[in-house]
Amino acid sequence: MSSQAPVTTPPTGPTTVPALALGDDALVLSHRLGEWAGHAPVLEEEVALANIALDLLGQARLLLSMAGDEDELAYLREERSFRNLQLVEQPNGDFAHTIARQLYFSTYQSLLYGELASGDGAFAPLAAKAVKEVAYHQDHAEQWTLRLGDGTDESHTRMQAGIDALWRFTGEMFKPVPGLDADWQSIQERWTTSVTSVVERATLTVPQGPQTGAWTAGAGREGLHTESFGRMLAEMQHLHRSHPGASW
Repeated sequence: MSSQAPVTTPPTGPTTVPALALGDDALVLSHRLGEWAGHAPVLEEEVALANIALDLLGQARLLLSMAGDEDELAYLREERSFRNLQLVEQPNGDFAHTIARQLYFSTYQSLLYGELASGDGAFAPLAAKAVKEVAYHQDHAEQWTLRLGDGTDESHTRMQAGIDALWRFTGEMFKPVPGLDADWQSIQERWTTSVTSVVERATLTVPQGPQTGAWTAGAGREGLHTESFGRMLAEMQHLHRSHPGASW
């Protein structure tokens, strides 16, 4: 904790920009999944969600460290300085809603990290390690999508509702991130094929609406976030900001 002054403007540069984008994705989704602690539907699933959250937090620490002081970037930035996708900041909703978010994001992250790991860029070592973790995240989401979609009438209805509600946030994932060498069109095509296969095997319907809303296109990467993000950020940063300079 070298400084307690609010960090309102993120650093810029060829590596720091993508490090913030990917790091903020992992940090924010980790916090959302952590909110399930003590509230998951079964004990085993509470452990699974906590493990996924910890994997993402580990990724976030490495990525934010590439952009600056990880604590300052996590706890002292203002809302408009975060560069995460709007998808990952969406509230957990019910369990099916969380699984839909996990299906969309883990499939995207698996494809992106697979590409980064096969290259020789600055993110290749991190991606090579993370892609193994993300493979588990994706399998976890796919298995639960199949189980809920092809389960009872109630679980089917809730899973379809989650798939539908979050669809409009998926288009932002395929907007190129400056500094990341990836074939974004190929990622989108493979993402669509993979998600469609899982959704249809789960006896669910792939939404037909647009993948971006008129006011949400590219917004998270540009520092524009949805209403719930401010409340989440206040909770996440409360302890650090309430006790500036505190140490264990």
